[in-house]
Amino acid sequence: MDPLLDRINVRDLVSGHDLSDPSTPLSAPDLRLLINRLESHSLHSNQKSILTCFSPQRLASLFSLCNDAVLKTDQISNSLSDILSLISDRPIDVEIRELVDEIGRKTKEAREKRELLGLLRVIVGICERLEGARSALRNGRLSFVAEEVKELNKALRIGDEEEGEPIVYGLLRKQWADLFDEMQELLAKFMENAVRFDQEARSIRVKYRLRADEIDGIELHTVLEAMDVAGILDYSLAKAADLIIKHVMTPAVNYELPVSFVEDVDQGSEGITEAVLKILPSQDRKIVDVDGDAIYARVIQVIRFIFKHICFENGSWIHSLGRLTWPRISDLIISNFLSKVVPEDASKLADFQKIIKCTSEFEIALKELMFISASDNKDDRLSNFAENVEVHFAFRKRTEILGKARNLLLQCDFSVPQENTAKGPLLKNDGKVIHSSKHVDLLFSSERCVVSEAASQLMELVHQALQDVCLSSTRVGLEFYHAARDAILLYEAVVPVKLERQLDGINQVAALMHNDCLYLSQEILGLAFEYRSYFPDSIKEHAVFADMAPRFHLMAEEILQRQIQLVIFNLREAIDGADGFQNTHQMQQFESAKFSIDQVVFVLEKVHIIWEPLLLPLTYKRSMCMILDSVFSRITKDILLLDDLAAEETLQLQRLIHLMLDNLSSLLKSLTATNSKGKSEEDSRCPIDDLVPSLRKIRKLAELLDMPLKSITSEWESAELLRCGFTIVELKDFIRAIFTDSPLRKECLWRIENVSL
Repeated sequence: MDPLLDRINVRDLVSGHDLSDPSTPLSAPDLRLLINRLESHSLHSNQKSILTCFSPQRLASLFSLCNDAVLKTDQISNSLSDILSLISDRPIDVEIRELVDEIGRKTKEAREKRELLGLLRVIVGICERLEGARSALRNGRLSFVAEEVKELNKALRIGDEEEGEPIVYGLLRKQWADLFDEMQELLAKFMENAVRFDQEARSIRVKYRLRADEIDGIELHTVLEAMDVAGILDYSLAKAADLIIKHVMTPAVNYELPVSFVEDVDQGSEGITEAVLKILPSQDRKIVDVDGDAIYARVIQVIRFIFKHICFENGSWIHSLGRLTWPRISDLIISNFLSKVVPEDASKLADFQKIIKCTSEFEIALKELMFISASDNKDDRLSNFAENVEVHFAFRKRTEILGKARNLLLQCDFSVPQENTAKGPLLKNDGKVIHSSKHVDLLFSSERCVVSEAASQLMELVHQALQDVCLSSTRVGLEFYHAARDAILLYEAVVPVKLERQLDGINQVAALMHNDCLYLSQEILGLAFEYRSYFPDSIKEHAVFADMAPRFHLMAEEILQRQIQLVIFNLREAIDGADGFQNTHQMQQFESAKFSIDQVVFVLEKVHIIWEPLLLPLTYKRSMCMILDSVFSRITKDILLLDDLAAEETLQLQRLIHLMLDNLSSLLKSLTATNSKGKSEEDSRCPIDDLVPSLRKIRKLAELLDMPLKSITSEWESAELLRCGFTIVELKDFIRAIFTDSPLRKECLWRIENVSL
């Protein structure tokens, strides 16, 4: 191959030029000649290479290598056949898989045993620690026990139990809980022995060396540390906090019976053994604590004593005690002092600023002692109350207004004035006359109305409250406005319930209540016109009264309609006793019918006596006409339904009608009477027959009962009977019931049927 690799000498291929001179250029013919000679030389070289590769020596070497490869392939094939035969005869892969599975199981069992052994070590360790803590508790090593309880709490995941845990964890938690309860109970006993109230000496005693359950010599500071570590400080201090509030704070904040406090410390050779806070009556009882300085100073003195001798000036401990006691202490100060000095008059609100300042300084001092939180605004309970004194003032006045309103409504007996009753004046036990009703002018009418004293005084309260709205700030005025509305609504809530039984009967109470509701509805409508323009601008937008007026107007109408229906029901029962006015020519039936008529007259006269003095004339007339029309219509209908009347029977029926109308003459006259001012009422010019349409009909019926047939026919032809309310069917049935069948009756019936009206 070496000859083939000889280098090509370009100088030999291009011999016509001197190539030593690099600046000599080659012409195009020279380049083409060079390309042709290179191609020829390349072809000659390829042929030499092929002949060299396929030389006999080279081919012999290649055949030898191929033979060796074939032999090795046969050997590999035979070896592979032997392996396949061995595998097919003995399945070793199955044995290997089984061996691997067995190794896995053994490994898992070993791992589980190691884990179980570790768990057992943990359980044994926890049991030993629990037992050690219990033993330490009996020996008074409180700090150690508290630390152990705290750490075991985390180890046992108390409060974070999971399903499927080993049962032993539940048992261990039970042992921990028993230990915790035992420790908590022991610490509580120590605290109970540490802080005591001496009833005879009226003093709080704090002992520094404690004894409980045969454990002696325990320091109070050690007990508090153990409680703090165990997280039961609040629980263990609760009884001491209650004792301090009950026996110390309550007299300290007493506004009317002030006290003073004296501290006494028993200093021994080994330090303080006891601290005492004595409660003594104040020497300055005559001095009135206007601004609350003395009260706040006493409370601060008590808290400083607690901070120094119970909490050992530990901020966390005093704050824990503050969380337990401050809500109750602040409530005591509010109820015993602040609420009592809230001004009674809005003009004195400015003087309350001194109290606001003292209260704010008091809470700042408590924050410096870490008794209350400096960052939580919820602890500024006293300042919030004092700064909102306007609201409290208004709330008190609102409560006072509603209380007066409720008392008025509950105490009023809703009796009528003595000049309108035959029973004489109403007397109290001391013989003084009481007036439970009065005359008032209706705002939107020229009439006067009798209302209860409760309704009259209720509106006086409302007017006073709304006058205060006009003179007050927005916040106070809004409370007065709501007080006025609520006072009015109290009538709706209290009186109907109180008078429920009276409303089921025909009496003066129902009429008086109707007048009250009518009076209140008109007064309510006038409130906005009277006061709205004087209200603060922000209240004008909310002040609404017109929404309540329809409720009282509707209540008045409901009460009146209930009375009307009750009267009509009683009258119908009385008329039912007449048994349809049948056979009145018989003495027994006549007496029964007469008794029914007497009952009707009695009920109507009773209503007349009750209603006329109380109800407005127009209301009285409208209601009584409605009742009379119902009564006369019913009696007329019953008589016209009779189908066979004897001559004597018609006379008796006529007699009954005249008897009833004669007995009701005063009632009928009252319906056309003039009012107290001498002016005629509405509809007073109308005849009574027009006010009560059925009255004209029953009077005409009385005439028809003894009128000849021809006269009756003439009455129909002249349309007189039609004007009285008779129908052609009623008239024909009436004629058939009174007159026997005859040519004259047939003629008259024919004339009645064919008359053109």
